Amino acid sequence: MQEILTALIVCCAISTGLAILILIVDATIGNYGECEIDVNDGAKKLKVEGGQSLLSTLKSEGIFIPSACGGKGSCGLCKLKVTAGGGEILPTERGWLTDDEQNNGIRLSCQLKVKNDLKLQIPEEYFLVKEFKTEVISIKDMTHDIKEVTLKLLEPSNIDFRAGQFMQIMVPEYELSKEEVYRAYSLSSPPSQHDSVEFEIRLVPNGICTTFVHKYLKEGDKLTVNGPYGDFFLRDTEREIVFIAGGSGMAPIKSILFDMKEKQNKRRARYFFGAVSKRDLFHVDTMRQLEKELDDFTFIPGLSGALPEDDWDGETGLITEILARHMSSGDNTEAYLCGSPGMINACVEVLKAKGVPEELIYFDKFA
Repeated sequence: MQEILTALIVCCAISTGLAILILIVDATIGNYGECEIDVNDGAKKLKVEGGQSLLSTLKSEGIFIPSACGGKGSCGLCKLKVTAGGGEILPTERGWLTDDEQNNGIRLSCQLKVKNDLKLQIPEEYFLVKEFKTEVISIKDMTHDIKEVTLKLLEPSNIDFRAGQFMQIMVPEYELSKEEVYRAYSLSSPPSQHDSVEFEIRLVPNGICTTFVHKYLKEGDKLTVNGPYGDFFLRDTEREIVFIAGGSGMAPIKSILFDMKEKQNKRRARYFFGAVSKRDLFHVDTMRQLEKELDDFTFIPGLSGALPEDDWDGETGLITEILARHMSSGDNTEAYLCGSPGMINACVEVLKAKGVPEELIYFDKFA
């Protein structure tokens, strides 16, 4: 038995050593030289130095690909079609790609390293994405763990986006990060507000960006952001609307609702907002005002763990339970969801059971 354990330990040590050696060689000795990236059948041809991820390489050329995790391979957003030169799909990519995507050359740009010439297909809307220099003009505590951050756009000085889209915030090097990192956050401001952008940012324990925002960021600081990105926006139909969110998932829904008010949208809309206790609720007064200003809008907040001191007489239970109680039928309905993956998945099942077609359920998940 001792011999078997010794052999296992030796094998693990050798494997670990080889993996480290490969990384060192790749980082210090591997020299891929100049590579050419052909974008959209010759529409753009980039001469770049090999060795970095495709995501980072394109960023250095002013082409911004969405990546909620900052290029760590944990969000699956940075997908691009590689038609030549990509090589074998990596194990770190497979969990994010469907069989059809793998068969059609879709890759995670944060995992694919530029080692040779490549041919890519990049959606045209990504060329409209810009990098903005901004100044922090307001930081407000909305709850015990959510801050509302407003940035004034300096260069360029204005932005066009669709309500519901998101941007990436660049966090500079600080004690929790030895390098600049990007994280994605939904815009909570309306599209009519062209000279500044607003975000609702919830503190995630040990989160690089959220810790920086909550504990280090100050009014007057400068930040770099890029965007806008995303296809989470209100479709132009006559269907009834169901909004569902929790926590900082409030952001894109708030943006959409203000946009509806400004455009005098008369569609029926119900907004289910889930929180644990009363201290997790925010923008309630704003939503109550929107109930008066929109033609047919109802805000339905609910608490899953109301405390005695909350003196709460509103809806209680999980947001799925509250949703099920209020929805009799999903006929002629489309839904927009923003929150944690668990909440989204559970709500999708309720909506489908009520008759909302899956293709009419749109969502942003916070991974």
